[in-house]
Amino acid sequence: MQNKKVVLLSIIAILALFIGGTYFYKSSKAKEYQALVQKKKDSLQRPYSLVVGNSDAKVQLVEFFDPACGTCAQFHPYVKNIMKENEGKIKLVLRYAPFHKNSDFAVRVLEASRKQDKFMQTLEILFATQGYWTENHVVIPEKIWRVLPKAGLDMQMLANDMKNDEITKIIKQDLFDAQELGANKTPSYFVNGKPLEVFGLQELIDLINSQL
Repeated sequence: MQNKKVVLLSIIAILALFIGGTYFYKSSKAKEYQALVQKKKDSLQRPYSLVVGNSDAKVQLVEFFDPACGTCAQFHPYVKNIMKENEGKIKLVLRYAPFHKNSDFAVRVLEASRKQDKFMQTLEILFATQGYWTENHVVIPEKIWRVLPKAGLDMQMLANDMKNDEITKIIKQDLFDAQELGANKTPSYFVNGKPLEVFGLQELIDLINSQL
């Protein structure tokens, strides 16, 4: 009888260890998964990221773009139209991926224009005049400077704000996040964390509609 009790207690102990180990493993995996989810969430949108539209919108549309990218300029009106047709339902998060030579200068212009609440006006001007201030996909800074007064900017203030070291940090972080997310071309889109795997306007619309 005593042996049976020992065996029974041993079995109970083994089961307890197994159940405890399984719980710990699942709990550990759940925490690991949540950490990965949070990491991706952070990579998609940083506290400093520019958000257009309803910040509490159901759909988060993240765009990694280069001001010197021709396709980015081409898609800009389409994205604006999508936002207009789904007003309040989509928030657009604009992230930088300055892959072209000297594109950092254009990004600095845009970030400095935020200090004057003229980011979108400046972006519109840059995209509209892109053919003037780029040559063979290379940004010509002095030519950008000539078109900026059209955005109604205080040019002296802009020049001073462009020197801010925080802009350098933003560019580095955005490029790092782009790499982490596999955004190796511009524009690259993510809809509620899902990448646009086949690039195209209809494909983008379909992906957005699947999340609305």
